[in-house]
Parts: sequence; C-alpha cells; structure tokens
Amino acid sequence: MRRLLLLRHAKTERDSPSGSDRDRPLAARGRNDAAELGLWLVGDPSLPPDLVLISTAVRARETWDIVRQQFADQTAQGPAEHLLELYGAEAMQLLAIIRSVSPDHERLMIVGHNPGLHELALRLIGDGDAEGRAALADNLPTSGLAVIDFAVENWDHVVFGSGQLKRFVSPKLLKEA
Repeated sequence: MRRLLLLRHAKTERDSPSGSDRDRPLAARGRNDAAELGLWLVGDPSLPPDLVLISTAVRARETWDIVRQQFADQTAQGPAEHLLELYGAEAMQLLAIIRSVSPDHERLMIVGHNPGLHELALRLIGDGDAEGRAALADNLPTSGLAVIDFAVENWDHVVFGSGQLKRFVSPKLLKEA
C-alpha cells in the first residue's frame, strides 16, 4: 500500500516585497494553521511522510518548515526535496512526479498549490470517506490536507480513480473538531 498526502500551502500575504507571486510569504494566520496541522499529523503515527516534495515557492517552503518543526522529537522524519516543477503544476504533471517516486517510500507528501493539487485529488480519489469527499469537492483550502491510499506496491502503478480518501482535514475542520 502507498499513502499520498496532498498539502496545499498555508494562507499567504497578498503581496511580496519583490512583487513576484513565488515570493509571497505566509500570513500570521497561515503560520498558525500550518502549526496546528503539523500537531495533528504528529498525533497519528501512520501519517508522517517518509518523503516530502515541496514547491520552491516561498509559501510552500514556509508551510513545510512549520509543519516539520512539529516532528522535532521524532527520528523517523524522511527527506524533503524542493522541486521547481511543482509550482503551477497541473494534475497530469503531478501524477507523473508521483509515479517517478522510488518504491522505497511508502508515505509521500506533496506541498504545493491549487488548482493543480485540488484537481489531482479529485481525479485520484475513486472512493473512501464520503464526508471528506463532499467537503473536498468544493475546494482544497489553504492548509488543507487530503490523505489518499492506493492498493499498489509501487508509485508507478498509481492511476486516476484508484485512490481511497482516508481523511480530509482543513483548518476549519480542525477547529470544529
């Protein structure tokens, strides 16, 4: 089995000092949301990824840095790689990236952007948590996380419609819980 965690970056400032979209930093709310999500992830030992692929955009890197800080006491933290191609990637490009991951990694997290991550989640999920699927149908909000399982031995066997949504969380859902 393979587990994919799709994490949209946290809430950002509207502008960046450079004027570039790639350089937009997290807003205070985004930093808080990322920390809360990280604490939630630490609470379930089946969730922390053993490989993280992160967009090179400032907001994605900052999101992962904050989430990662919650794992400070855990030795099982896997490697993280920053990939330029995750910025602005569409569902097909993201699927190609996923399918290229070594089978040595069972739990993969991608920290990236909409609309690509949202579209990817919708296309990958064939069944699973009905309530989560309904919530995810409208949007993958900032700091939103979709946890999708695949009954395959290798990432290169992942195809659209083959995933089972195990969990969907967002800052709003965590506050309601």
